[in-house]
Amino acid sequence: MAKYLISFPSAAMVVPDGEWEAVIRDSHAVIEEAKAAGVYVFGGGIDEGVPPVLVSADGRVAEGGYPWAPRLDGGFTVLELPSREEAIAWATRMANGCRCAQELRVFGFDPQS
Repeated sequence: MAKYLISFPSAAMVVPDGEWEAVIRDSHAVIEEAKAAGVYVFGGGIDEGVPPVLVSADGRVAEGGYPWAPRLDGGFTVLELPSREEAIAWATRMANGCRCAQELRVFGFDPQS
């Protein structure tokens, strides 16, 4: 079984006024289904109210992340699934719940980390 990262950037969440409660309800329902199916590993979102810092190997701290990298934000879920096809099916469910497309990647899980 592989672990799959299903994610979306914050800018993808374009929800019409009055639909936020339904999006929250529907997206949480998909997560509950994943938990009940035993495939949920973890999930959450980047706290965009706390700016990132870049910590070097010598312990120096600089405000902001890598200056050349795109901003990292949005929501993330990791599921453990037996196939890419099942990962696509779960990503489709999440896209429906969140009302936005989801990016799907194989998560490079390191059991020793």
